[in-house]
Amino acid sequence: MLKSLWSWWYHQQVLYFVPAENLDQFIQNELQPQEKHLLQIDKSIDNICESLEKQAPPIQVKGIVVGGSYGRDTVLKGHSDGTFVIFLKEQIEVKLIKLKLLAIMDKVKMVEDKHQLVLTESDLCITFDVLPVFSALVEPSGCHTRTSASKYKPGPETYRRWIHPGKSDRESSVCFTELQGSFFNNRPQKLKNLILLVKHWYQQCQKRLKKYSFPLQYALELLTVYAWEQGSEADDFNTAEGILTVLELIMKYNKLCIYWTVNYNFEDETIRNYLQSQLRKDRPIILDPADPTSNVSGTDLEPWEQLAEEAKIWSSSNCFMKNTSSWMPWDVLPASLYVTRGHKLDKFINDFLQPTQKSLDQIGEAVDIIFKFLTEKCFKNSTTNVGKAVKGGSTAKGTTLRSTSEADWRLCPRGSDADLVVFLNCFTNYSDQIANRSAIIKEIQKQLEEYQLKEQFEIEFKVTKWKNPRVLSFTLKSKLLNRCQEFDLLPAFDALGPRVSKSKPDPTIYINLIKSSESNNGGEFSTCFTELQRDFIRPRPTKLKNLIRLMKHWYKQCQRKLKKKGSLPPKYAIELLTVYAWEQGSGMTDFDTAEGFLTVLKLIMQYQKLCVYWIVNYDFQNEIIRNFLLKQLKKPRPVILDPADPTADVGGGNHWCWHLLAHEAEIWSSSLCFKTGIYDAIEPWPVLAVQTPGSSGLGFSPIVNLTFSSY
Repeated sequence: MLKSLWSWWYHQQVLYFVPAENLDQFIQNELQPQEKHLLQIDKSIDNICESLEKQAPPIQVKGIVVGGSYGRDTVLKGHSDGTFVIFLKEQIEVKLIKLKLLAIMDKVKMVEDKHQLVLTESDLCITFDVLPVFSALVEPSGCHTRTSASKYKPGPETYRRWIHPGKSDRESSVCFTELQGSFFNNRPQKLKNLILLVKHWYQQCQKRLKKYSFPLQYALELLTVYAWEQGSEADDFNTAEGILTVLELIMKYNKLCIYWTVNYNFEDETIRNYLQSQLRKDRPIILDPADPTSNVSGTDLEPWEQLAEEAKIWSSSNCFMKNTSSWMPWDVLPASLYVTRGHKLDKFINDFLQPTQKSLDQIGEAVDIIFKFLTEKCFKNSTTNVGKAVKGGSTAKGTTLRSTSEADWRLCPRGSDADLVVFLNCFTNYSDQIANRSAIIKEIQKQLEEYQLKEQFEIEFKVTKWKNPRVLSFTLKSKLLNRCQEFDLLPAFDALGPRVSKSKPDPTIYINLIKSSESNNGGEFSTCFTELQRDFIRPRPTKLKNLIRLMKHWYKQCQRKLKKKGSLPPKYAIELLTVYAWEQGSGMTDFDTAEGFLTVLKLIMQYQKLCVYWIVNYDFQNEIIRNFLLKQLKKPRPVILDPADPTADVGGGNHWCWHLLAHEAEIWSSSLCFKTGIYDAIEPWPVLAVQTPGSSGLGFSPIVNLTFSSY
């Protein structure tokens, strides 16, 4: 008796004992049906389709679409589900259809007033719901099966009529089965394997709860796709990281707001208004990518509550632990910024984007480890000395984005990148930096590899494709810190030397920079001015730094969507544009975040006019610098000069695809972010894309009347 109870319990819990590194093998052995069995099922489906298409009146078939797990190609070994949607050419009485289907399809049976078709091949059994349907809206593209690619793409008119059918009854949502299948068809096999793992886990959870229906199955499949799209998008990824991400999102079910724009989008006004009303409803929201009227997460919260408890148990198990750290989820938010109303943007930033103090402290501890190594260990047997090591990037500026795992994830979270610029005495000028940095980077890597063996941490180096790399990128993993910290370490020439705080650099520093940059690309030596870049942002009001966080998050969303279409302008350009918008439009420590957000988007939309610069570190007093600045400001727009390095135009003219970002900004300008609590429109600040002559942020250049063309 005890042995049988143990066997039953172990069978129910077996997944929780599978080590994370063995999950792929578990999927292959336990969850994937054999391809030969699926092919036999495919052949049976093809035969049935061929037979149905030859039928004489009254049943004349316009097309057949296979859906469910079978149609989405996410069939589990053992018992699985499918739908068999028969599109009819004419509307026929329901009773007549039922009788005719039973007569012509010998494998169809009636189960609780449903037509069901059961196809079995060895240990694979798929139960199809047979669904005859007549649609005046949707045109199937013939016979659509598990592996066929759909040609059907509905236009906005289809969805307008679907949303507002007028006096007619709304047609059955099964009309969109083909689109549901197409949404999954071209996904990588490994993503489908992750979906199998999620479905298997869900079914085991339901069985433990003595529930034998699976109302959230499709919702969880979509949630898995969303996690992969937002966190990875790679054909080959780590399954443990993927499943942890899905579990984390399930635990945040009451914040989920997920949708896609592959079949419908926000460009049509009728559809946009309907979508926005859908996305304002109580969470969780997971809209069917084929049908905007369908929130597949349901309205009953109890199944989600139970599933969240199960997710917490599995994610906390030892199977996700590694030697020096833990497997980590991808950085994926449960809700979209697009559907967050203006008056809730500050809460969105606080909930999802601001790092916790604990996380910031841990980043500081990780930086201290590397700083100690650089100053005390790395060059102790060498004539090379570290003059100073300066923290740069978002951690130094105070604009770090939260790792989505850090707030309530028991496992080791991933920190934001920490930039460390190392100023070395072996670099006596800019030419030395270019000539010797590769050798220095190799030496630092060698010393780090030896150092980690003596300490309680592990380092993974990122392989570079450059012959003369500017940066050494690596990840520090430590149980003591309970986190993984990513570093970019950059050797640099100390162009500024000893500095008095807030003092303006001597003009000769910039004269030397300008002369050294004549044979190099602009911005080649920006790392030498990291302290000035840091000091330009760090003293700013907290709310401005939060607006920068928001813009960085928005930029990441655009980057994920547009990366295959072209190279976007650097993120630093958006940060500087945000500072410019605030300086020119507000300048207050407390302001409306939505107004600031919209102002930056409007400036991006006017990218062909942008000309932005500052005179906080360099100005027009010196003739050499003045002539160089005027030359820079005459370049094709957009022009955004780095306030620390005048040779770096991060606007870049035609170098980057600003038009892609501008198009996204235009789409976003209609989002709920720019609606008040009572849905009134929010207005941007009155900020010019071209600075007025002599102005530079809140400061003025008193001696120069700028005269340059406005491309």
